[in-house]
Amino acid sequence: MPKRPDIYGGEFDIIRDFFAPLTTGNHGSLGLTDDAAVLGLPAGKELAITADTLVCDVHFRRNDPARTVAHKLLAVNLSDLAAMGATPYAYTLAVAWPGDLDLEWIKDFAAGLGAAQEHWRIDLVGGDTVRTPGPMTLNLTAFGFIETGRALTRSSVCDGDRLFVSGSLGDAALGLRVLQGELAPDNTADRHHLIERYQQPTPRIALGGRLIGTANAAIDISDGLLADVGHMARASGVDIQVNARELPLSEPAEKLISGTPELLEAAYAGGDDYELVFAVPADRSLNFANLSRELKLPITEIGHAMKCRGDNATVKLMGTNEVEINVTRTGYRHF
Repeated sequence: MPKRPDIYGGEFDIIRDFFAPLTTGNHGSLGLTDDAAVLGLPAGKELAITADTLVCDVHFRRNDPARTVAHKLLAVNLSDLAAMGATPYAYTLAVAWPGDLDLEWIKDFAAGLGAAQEHWRIDLVGGDTVRTPGPMTLNLTAFGFIETGRALTRSSVCDGDRLFVSGSLGDAALGLRVLQGELAPDNTADRHHLIERYQQPTPRIALGGRLIGTANAAIDISDGLLADVGHMARASGVDIQVNARELPLSEPAEKLISGTPELLEAAYAGGDDYELVFAVPADRSLNFANLSRELKLPITEIGHAMKCRGDNATVKLMGTNEVEINVTRTGYRHF
């Protein structure tokens, strides 16, 4: 029989046994025994703050492993910090558990957070736990440090900037479709790769830090490449052109897309990639080949920005012979 959280002993026993260990001695957390955390700010640093919410059956599947849900919850927040060039420091966690949730799920969730935060060197410092009659809802707020005045934003793309993207595109969207039974990769390794990219994204923290002083602007890809590049274009007041033939694909994704060209939409509108898109002035060079080798991360030039030619900034996806591709969907819509 599943062991319910309310039978276990209640909120404070769960915090003490499962989540207090995740503070890993961070003195500002006060051991999760007080009403708030107390965080110091190093000299010459600013605090970057981001928050994301995951809702069961909206942002993750009900039967996804608890450990992968925890990984994703932390990773999507750290991706936002990476896009600004910030170094992760601490996070808070607010969760709403259904009353009939198996206690083992919470235990595995905490273990998943522990593994992820150890990898990315960040500590839990506070939060809240409540019971809900609705779907499980998980909210995480992450804090990072960045040198004063050096944060990357999405609003500083300039005319002539070259557009780059990290990693590969479309894997997560294809991975979700594999989990839903809509696609069947031809081997187990490809299936595992695509599903892992959906369930356990990798925030590009090291890359974000290296872009400070080189990139004019950056954003992470959460809703879809064209949707998020569109956010950059509108915030910066520029038009952006993306070359479809340059979109980087993993081998598993390329196999599926080559067999069904319509699946290319996953690469430019699928979402959940959590790669970084960044704009670099044409006259400000960085040896991306060396950086790519150092970080063991593909970095691909996919387009450029130009002076806005109308009243509204636009993003165009260009195919062969510079012919614009008619796009009906640019990315995920929350509402």
